[in-house]
Amino acid sequence: MQRREFITLVAGAAAWPLVARAQQAAKIPRIGLLSPFAPADTAPWHQAFLRGLSDLGWVDGKNIAIEYRYSDGRNDRLPELIGDLVRLKVDIIVTAVTNDTLAAKNAAGGIPIVMAAAGDPVATGIVASLARPGGNITGLSQMNPELNGKRLELLKEIAPNISSLAVFLNPEDPISALGQNEIELPARKMKIEVHSFEVRNTLDLDKALQEATKARVDALAIMPNPVFVTNLKLIADFAIQNRVPSVFHLREYAKAGGLVSYGVDRADLFRRAATFVDKILKGANPADLPIEQPTKFELTINLKTAKALGLTVPPKLLLTADEVIE
Repeated sequence: MQRREFITLVAGAAAWPLVARAQQAAKIPRIGLLSPFAPADTAPWHQAFLRGLSDLGWVDGKNIAIEYRYSDGRNDRLPELIGDLVRLKVDIIVTAVTNDTLAAKNAAGGIPIVMAAAGDPVATGIVASLARPGGNITGLSQMNPELNGKRLELLKEIAPNISSLAVFLNPEDPISALGQNEIELPARKMKIEVHSFEVRNTLDLDKALQEATKARVDALAIMPNPVFVTNLKLIADFAIQNRVPSVFHLREYAKAGGLVSYGVDRADLFRRAATFVDKILKGANPADLPIEQPTKFELTINLKTAKALGLTVPPKLLLTADEVIE
């Protein structure tokens, strides 16, 4: 071998580790952020998630990459969106609630999944148990079904004369159906007749609103499902126009004009979901990370709507409310 060729070979060999390290450094973790909602609906929750990541040292565009996918309230689009994330070879898929988590479980293969606010992950078959989820899914539960009785109690306190209740639910969403079952018992105890209306999409919602008007119900409760979240203003306006007191699980509903909302602080859950992402990126197995439950709950009362409906909100509720909209 000539001396010049030998020097070139040695120099090239010395450069190989540098090239390999540069390629390795260029590869940053990719997170698929899946949502069954529209971008505007989930923006505050996703911002909280990004803040949670930032607090742990992960910054989108620097040492981590976020891929956003939204189904805009359409469950039928979820498999396609998940397939897209799988083809991108994301390292983790972060889901929002129950229906998109179930869809990801069925289509994501072995990719780790972090759910931010699933309703009842055990009852819906997402995980084996809260303490030992097993498989590739972990995250947080928002315990929605157990809170439906409390919501009805709050509604009854503000509107004591209600005797019939329209319940909007999506039968294809396990949490929506569970919530409807959970509200039946307290309704009977309060001598409130329940009328259930099935809503799978926006067209169904228009029909349900018309049927609720014909049934002359005097209160309205909406079970958790993206189709309702993407139509909050429509539902709130209907309730006011028909002088129907209404309750939902998200503060966004009361802010849109609904009477009262009571539920978990979903932004807090998304912020906490970042800790699961951090642990998994650092080598933790999702199967070994227990499901966490909510610690923050929000009561929001729209006093302007109450006045429009001719209702007087008890002072003790106003004092305990996290937010009063006037």
